[in-house]
Amino acid sequence: MVFSWRRKKAAREKLFKVQELVIPNQFLCPISLDLMKDPVTLSSGITYDRESIETWLEGGNFTCPVTNQVLRSFDQIPNHNLRKMIQDWGVANRNYGVERIPTPRVPVLGAQVSEVLFSLEDSTTRLNGVGCLELVQKIKKWGNESERNRRCIVANGAISVFAAAFDSFARDSFERNANVLEEILSAMNWMFPIFQRSLDAEARAHLGSQDSLHCLVWFLKSGDLSAKQDSMIALREIVSLDQKQVEALAAIEEVNEVLFRLIKNPICPAITKASLMVIFYLVSSPSSTSMKTRSSLVEMGLVSLLLEVTTDSERSTSEKALGVFDRLCDCEEGREEALRNALTCPVLVKKILRVSEMATQSSVSAIWKLSKHGKKHEENVLVEALQVGLFQKLVLLLQLGCGDETKEKTTELLKLMSPYRDGLECIDSVDFKNLKRSF
Repeated sequence: MVFSWRRKKAAREKLFKVQELVIPNQFLCPISLDLMKDPVTLSSGITYDRESIETWLEGGNFTCPVTNQVLRSFDQIPNHNLRKMIQDWGVANRNYGVERIPTPRVPVLGAQVSEVLFSLEDSTTRLNGVGCLELVQKIKKWGNESERNRRCIVANGAISVFAAAFDSFARDSFERNANVLEEILSAMNWMFPIFQRSLDAEARAHLGSQDSLHCLVWFLKSGDLSAKQDSMIALREIVSLDQKQVEALAAIEEVNEVLFRLIKNPICPAITKASLMVIFYLVSSPSSTSMKTRSSLVEMGLVSLLLEVTTDSERSTSEKALGVFDRLCDCEEGREEALRNALTCPVLVKKILRVSEMATQSSVSAIWKLSKHGKKHEENVLVEALQVGLFQKLVLLLQLGCGDETKEKTTELLKLMSPYRDGLECIDSVDFKNLKRSF
């Protein structure tokens, strides 16, 4: 306890010292007003922190933020003298809590990236795994140095080259080319957020090929934690782009079992969330393949598993689990399995207005679908839902506001429940709190 108190006291004293320290104005970036770490000078003669001015220029601005002059060029010349002064000042004031400012690396140029990507294409054509591995690692190293390098790499078409390389080596052999395939996946993992949903047709074709998809599923079964996570993130991105990729993935016989196992035996939150998203896309299609996928997953016990995940996980995971649960209620097997589980109504009602707007929509939709599963089931569902407080939550939901589809289902559920309210005692607030704790 004494040592803990001393550490806290030292931290407070350090914070006070930092607050007392005055940073020289010439060391502050005119845009962010923060201490510059990589000062660069524009053609207007004004110096900015590289990250701040790049964000300004990428936003479509063609003027100097301070002078408002139109820039003759967008060249950013490193101000080494000022950077050295800032570093010396940081060292001199380290007792005030100023962190050491490392010397920034020289940003990679588009020509350098293009040259390496050209060599990577050549190595891929010759299936030179060793050469390809070295080139991928080089690009990966550049990407790890700065966000600017990552944007430069993606802007020069790296993801299309990587996708083609992954497809070629996967077609050759999963086992023999495992190392280079893992490196490619790891690099593409940080390319996806930058590229967002604008993958070109060529990259989609390579990543969505049968060879690539089988390789990703193989990594999910036999790869280490890093390979599993990179593969699952790649699958999530692929199936979110095109329905053709969804159908191609669903055609792989073992994919349902692999995804189910990753949720039942969670490895890490990122994999669990990505697995739920992939399943959501697989079961959301109106095609016959999607119907088979839903039936297969229900038979494995996914309905009960989703209820467990919903009650035991944090909000983001719970939201995704409820979305999948709602989709499984589209099929008769899913509704029957949900009605057999005693947790269904209490959990769905509990999550309304407790997790997120999307989770509320999924919960209301699932209850609405279960109430439509025959007259006998309708009465059982509505009575049980009333007992755990659904009527009050739906009234509150209408008062707070919701989407048109959710509003329509909410209104219909309230009308259906009205005849069952007379003479029915709902669980009081104390009992309902105890019920929620038990889940």
